[in-house]
Amino acid sequence: MICTLTVVRYPRWLGWAGFLSMAVFRLPLLFSKKIGFWKLMGSGKNGTFDKTPDWRQWAVLAVWNGEPEALTRLPQTLYNWWKFFSCETWEIRLVPIEGHGTWDGKNCFGPLPKQTGYEGRIAVLTRATIRPGKLNRFWAHVNGVAERMHDAGGFITSLGIGEVPWIKQATFSVWESKAHMKQFAYQGREHADVVRKTRDEKWYSEEMFVRFRIIGSAGTLHHKDPLQGKS
Repeated sequence: MICTLTVVRYPRWLGWAGFLSMAVFRLPLLFSKKIGFWKLMGSGKNGTFDKTPDWRQWAVLAVWNGEPEALTRLPQTLYNWWKFFSCETWEIRLVPIEGHGTWDGKNCFGPLPKQTGYEGRIAVLTRATIRPGKLNRFWAHVNGVAERMHDAGGFITSLGIGEVPWIKQATFSVWESKAHMKQFAYQGREHADVVRKTRDEKWYSEEMFVRFRIIGSAGTLHHKDPLQGKS
């Protein structure tokens, strides 16, 4: 299985076109027989869970129905739109290798083991639907974790993406190795403390954690390749 994450950045003052695209793109994605699962999302400002939206940056996640990598291309309508508005785009191609959880009740990346022997460069998607009664607790803790992640060893880049501001949130991050990612996730005191609280206090009504092997990328964000290092 192959999935793609396409992140699009609009020129200054054209963020409204990105907002409008969230409605326009639904039809071509809905009728694409090659795509089994898709999500249209906005982005946060600081590269992880964030209450402040970045109105210039938007994202499309697509999971492909067994298509060869060469055929995993989004509907042409989307590319035409982005070209018309002179957008900057970055697309990363991924193979899900391990994980757990659901997205809107769907096992969208198929059955995955919780662990594999893969130890190379890795991308991680962490997403959650936050219970309304737990929003204050959640948002009181995430900023500190975001600051620690950007300074962590082996960290390359991250994006904050989400379907619904404040409530349906996700972080996509890339690491030099699984060992670096695990060191941050499990040995960092602040991050480990937040993970414990999500369980003990039941912050989420739904969550998903998936790791990916990176098979390719193209394009830029902020005029650089995000995979070349820390921003």
